[in-house]
Amino acid sequence: MIKVENLTKRYAGQPAINDLSFEVSQGEIMGFLGPNGAGKTTTMRILAGYMPENVPLYSDMRVTEYLNYRAALKGVQHRRIAERMGDVEELCGLKEVKKKLIGNLSKGYRQRVGLADALLAEPDLLILDEPTIGLDPNQIRQVRELIKNLGRQHTILLSTHILPEVEMTCSRVIIIHKGRIEACDTPDNLLGKIRQAGGVVLEAKVGNDNGAEELKKIPGVRDVVTEGADDWKRFSLWVESGTDVREEVFRLAADRHWAVRELTQRRATLEDVFVELTHPDLV
Repeated sequence: MIKVENLTKRYAGQPAINDLSFEVSQGEIMGFLGPNGAGKTTTMRILAGYMPENVPLYSDMRVTEYLNYRAALKGVQHRRIAERMGDVEELCGLKEVKKKLIGNLSKGYRQRVGLADALLAEPDLLILDEPTIGLDPNQIRQVRELIKNLGRQHTILLSTHILPEVEMTCSRVIIIHKGRIEACDTPDNLLGKIRQAGGVVLEAKVGNDNGAEELKKIPGVRDVVTEGADDWKRFSLWVESGTDVREEVFRLAADRHWAVRELTQRRATLEDVFVELTHPDLV
């Protein structure tokens, strides 16, 4: 559905993206990730026809008026406009607000109107740039479910900074950094490749001991972050991939007579992958 080969774009002689190559298969939801300035928006603009971060709508038009107008602009056959409007209003959950002025809608509903607009001409491909930005948690869930449903009939390239959203929605992920692709794989495969696979959280009273330094001595522990200003300290241990240090942590706590009220393993997330690939100095 999308095939990009050796794509390069320069602004004033400086490369924004450099030799990008990737493919998105039909019916796939592909996450497109990267820090600010990595080249995501440039790439999406070149691919064209995407839903922008800030949806440009006519606030003084009613939802049905706007969708009717946009369908005509997109060349939808006149006899099919009413049918397509009904379909996208149903799919995007706009039935109850279809007679309201767009300017009176919440941001969540305006995002839905933008998606409905993008779907009117039945495109095979949707390119979505930060579709949930500025939404509250309930609205994010609703839009996430909508995107998953759209993925049954459309190919989707999704750019977002909300990484749990990508883990729950996308079948594959591209991570771009400084104009180059750093990784392209399924979320599970990416998690299996990183050097640090989550970690361990310990909450304990360590008395006069330097808990962080003691924990760093355990083989496989790469770093320890300490939180807490009272007697109870919370230690977040970053560990090597494939390493479970909970038994060693428990043994250390017992030997040092620390009072423990939490010892849990933290699963690696896509955020860990993202940080390791784009900011290795932070891991």
